[in-house]
Amino acid sequence: MSAALKLVRDGGPVDTGLPPIEAYEIHMRGAGRSERWVGESIRTLRRLEDKAGKPVQEMAAIDVSRYLADPALSTASRDTYFRQINGFYRWWAQHGGVFVTAQLPRPRVPKTEPRPISKEQLQRLLNTGMYHRTRVMVLLAAFAGLRVHEIAKFRGEDIDLDRRTLRVTGKGGVTAVLPLHPLLVDAAQQMPRRGIWFPANSTRAGEHVHRRSVSHVISLAMQRADIQATPHALRHWFATALLEAGVDIRTVQTLMRHASLATTARYTAVTDQRRVEAIDRLDPFG
Repeated sequence: MSAALKLVRDGGPVDTGLPPIEAYEIHMRGAGRSERWVGESIRTLRRLEDKAGKPVQEMAAIDVSRYLADPALSTASRDTYFRQINGFYRWWAQHGGVFVTAQLPRPRVPKTEPRPISKEQLQRLLNTGMYHRTRVMVLLAAFAGLRVHEIAKFRGEDIDLDRRTLRVTGKGGVTAVLPLHPLLVDAAQQMPRRGIWFPANSTRAGEHVHRRSVSHVISLAMQRADIQATPHALRHWFATALLEAGVDIRTVQTLMRHASLATTARYTAVTDQRRVEAIDRLDPFG
């Protein structure tokens, strides 16, 4: 098969004149996949080509397995890369190519426990000296449950102070409107009403910071507060604190913007005290 993709239409091939990866990128954008997923998928496919030393249309299953077997990859990264590569080859097979990954098993991801920071750690973090911009990033993560890539692209237009709501477009391009915590109401008063809240430097004028920059900024603040955790632990705290406050898990699911309760459960830690209280409620004579 040539480097340019040939689509099958009415029983005959139609040459698009585009290499497969470029054609797949157009397909993903047309399907409404998020910019983050599109960009990361393309980078993964390019790295796969570099490691295998051949274009994606000439790959065999062993080439993909060899790429995923890299000991430097974390289990989470291995799973993500597999889903990105598998998505490409599923699409590729629909256009006359070989579904190279069809028989490959999805990498196992060990079950993980929720890793929220404690209430005391969050208090210490918020009492640590930091720029207002950094504090707003922390508040968006801890009191709205935003992911770092969602924080990076946040705009003044995403806040409605009159209705006390926040709008966020997350995974899969799904947009949600969430209630605004009082701390974020106060913080928003000192942020632009319109435009990007966290602009990039002069080399990328008019664009927002990368998600890695948000992660780095929050991580430094956590280090100064002597907290050994990742920024994502703030989102874990958001879910766990809601549950601890007596919020039902279905409501927590909507605030976390999860498609399933199973995903929400991975974010919500149940404390020993809460388990003790649950057992004490068992009364055979009540």
